[in-house]
Amino acid sequence: MKFCIFGAGAIGGYLTVELALAGHEVCAIARGAHLAAMKENGLRLLIDGQERRARFPVSDNPADFGRQDFVLCALKAHQAAESAEDFLPLLGPKTAVVTAMNGVPWWYFYKYGGAYEGHVLKSVDPDGRQWKLIGPERAIGCVVDPACEVIEPGVIEHREFKRFTIGEPDRTRSDRVQKLSAVLTEAGFEAPIRDDVRWNVWLKLWGNVCFNPVSALTHATLDRVTSEPSLRELCKTMMYEAKAVSEALGLEIPEEMIERRLNAAGSVKGHKISMLQDLERHRSLELDALVTAVQELGRLTNVATPAIDIVLAMIQERGRQAGIYDG
Repeated sequence: MKFCIFGAGAIGGYLTVELALAGHEVCAIARGAHLAAMKENGLRLLIDGQERRARFPVSDNPADFGRQDFVLCALKAHQAAESAEDFLPLLGPKTAVVTAMNGVPWWYFYKYGGAYEGHVLKSVDPDGRQWKLIGPERAIGCVVDPACEVIEPGVIEHREFKRFTIGEPDRTRSDRVQKLSAVLTEAGFEAPIRDDVRWNVWLKLWGNVCFNPVSALTHATLDRVTSEPSLRELCKTMMYEAKAVSEALGLEIPEEMIERRLNAAGSVKGHKISMLQDLERHRSLELDALVTAVQELGRLTNVATPAIDIVLAMIQERGRQAGIYDG
């Protein structure tokens, strides 16, 4: 099978190295200094105290590679929306597109059923370009747990976790999702298939909706955000609002998972969450799929999200002032 990793940054690079070393036909899309370093020296992965290196075809032009069996999109959500047309050279009649990204996925209401079937979320797919150009029938959901970072061009450090939870939007255990799980598992990842991957999307989103903007606004590390009493209480309030939205959409996640998410996050000492890293490095903020989408879904389902609304307004303006957010 042929795999293209669209966005070979931290997570995408981790996937690329391990799939390549497992013997699969892999190519990758990247850009800038990271692309140049990979072309010259391959991609280095620092994991479990060891260095692993892989060489594979890499380009900033998807037309160099042609049709694939699987395209694993590891871009930030807003970058994926902007790049929808660039996926076209990679797509054959049966190509699957795996959305290995944080936040609410653009295909969320495909095969959803009920009153919201086919609804396109403006916050994550503003003009419906991904829905129209890529097609939701190609999508396989993926919730990303690994923590990785590009520490210099051509070098990725893996810090913890190996799980990529996957699932079909229509809740079936299709041949393609079973093949994907088998390949990822063979390459050393954990790749459980879930009957409704949206449940897992929301479980992770409960943390992302608060940890990311609160950390970026305060410059506090994740353990500080979850241990300082007033910040922890703010996060809990935002989590309960997100929980109410998910319940309005028919997903029940046990309340005790809120404390578990807070405690698990607090166990990672000194960690700067991705939105804070992006703010400090003057990179575009992955804000809309993580926070704005929850607000949009709240309005869609008539669920109030007052704390989320306030924090969102502040982090949006912080991003505008920094010139790294234009929403």
